[in-house]
Amino acid sequence: MKTVIQAAGKTDVGLVRTNNEDNFGYDVSHGIFVVCDGMGGQAAGEKASRIAVNTVIDFFQRGRTKPDTRVVSQRIAEVSYGANRLANGIRLANQAIRDASDRNPQWAGMGCTIVALFCRNNKFSIAHVGDSRIYLIRGDSIFLLTSDHSLVMEQVRRGLMTMDEAEHSKMQNVIVRALGAEESVEPDLQDHEFVSGDVLLMCSDGLSRYVKESDLQETIQHTASLDEACDRLIDLAKAGASDDNITCLLVRAVEQSWYQRLLR
Repeated sequence: MKTVIQAAGKTDVGLVRTNNEDNFGYDVSHGIFVVCDGMGGQAAGEKASRIAVNTVIDFFQRGRTKPDTRVVSQRIAEVSYGANRLANGIRLANQAIRDASDRNPQWAGMGCTIVALFCRNNKFSIAHVGDSRIYLIRGDSIFLLTSDHSLVMEQVRRGLMTMDEAEHSKMQNVIVRALGAEESVEPDLQDHEFVSGDVLLMCSDGLSRYVKESDLQETIQHTASLDEACDRLIDLAKAGASDDNITCLLVRAVEQSWYQRLLR
């Protein structure tokens, strides 16, 4: 199946914050999509997330141009070429954030989460660091593809806390892995195949923590326009009393033959 990729995204400062530390960006022609949630005082989080988005997208737009050998490692055999490219782009973003922090002491300690998606033909690869998420909406079902790098989820994985306890914990926002925090970072990587009509939701925790998965799925499934779906999702987060910035990026795979018929 050959696919046509459609995308739309939106970010909102939310109900409480005075500045937006989330950033997102994408380039459909190069198949790259990124969402980041920044952290750090004096607007440093906003700078970190913007650096990360720009670095990863620029890495894919430059194609096979020789990358920075300080952080690009040998290929990981267990995942695809596309997933390895995502990993290298994220490593470069981590270094770019740390370099900017070193040059500007007022930004010391800045960092961000990241979820990144690379699409090629009927396949897609994902990478993530932190607690921003990627969901797959396929038919009437929704699947969480990422696993938060957070303190509460680490406790869930070790059997020290239930999912219900994690969802109500005051420690939900404690991140155990982020860009900029350490000299090196390794993202979690996955490879998948598209089914026609699949929608991927990439979002910051300002959305995922305040909207139930069933509401995410229903809203996306029953809204034809991706732009309108983004607006509705942000409205749902606000209705759920989200106290954070809210960002969502929707990516839909449409079978090429169907899309061409639609254009006639």
